[in-house]
Amino acid sequence: MSPLYAFGRAILIPIMKLLFWYKVKGKNNIPKEGGYIVCSNHMSNFDPIFLGITQKRQINYMAKAELFKNPVFGWIIRHLGAFPVHRGKGDGKAINNAESIVQDGKILGIFIEGTRSKTGDFLRPKAGAAIIAEKTESPVIPVCITPQNKKIRIFQPVTVSWGKPIPYESLGLGNGSGEAYRAASKQIMAEIQKLRERDLNERQMLKGKSKKALEGGKK
Repeated sequence: MSPLYAFGRAILIPIMKLLFWYKVKGKNNIPKEGGYIVCSNHMSNFDPIFLGITQKRQINYMAKAELFKNPVFGWIIRHLGAFPVHRGKGDGKAINNAESIVQDGKILGIFIEGTRSKTGDFLRPKAGAAIIAEKTESPVIPVCITPQNKKIRIFQPVTVSWGKPIPYESLGLGNGSGEAYRAASKQIMAEIQKLRERDLNERQMLKGKSKKALEGGKK
């Protein structure tokens, strides 16, 4: 973990605890060593922060190239582990950087939908994570960020759930075909969706128990 990343994390944890009543599940599902790809849904600009403060290992992200045009801001996010990608193009350099991160035993973070969901519903997954998984033969760790009411808002509960690693061998990759990439991407997205459904069901059960407790207290 870079000094700037560690400093930023230490500063942001108490701030985020104050602003967002977040809960973390499965935080030990990232092994302490080895290269992995972390795939999360994407709902807000706070998402990289939620992932970063709920894991002790540094997560490195692709970020749109426009963010690096400002020299000061570009320097900061580079030292926080971000690297530029030109969206809408076959950016070979960005793919090579992503591969190198995983092959060096580090964590690569990818928002599998490719952009933020304005409604909170899942978008169609992109193939980038599957392509890098195939090139590095690395496992993929699904993560789901679930707010209370489909959108991230301050002073409302947010659940960050880390799933168990999906072994590379179970992704059906290896032949470099578009069909295989799409199938693997859908598989990863399905695991993220399972985390969402579990968390929403647990939240409903807690609401039901709280309601019964209140009704029982009024009698």
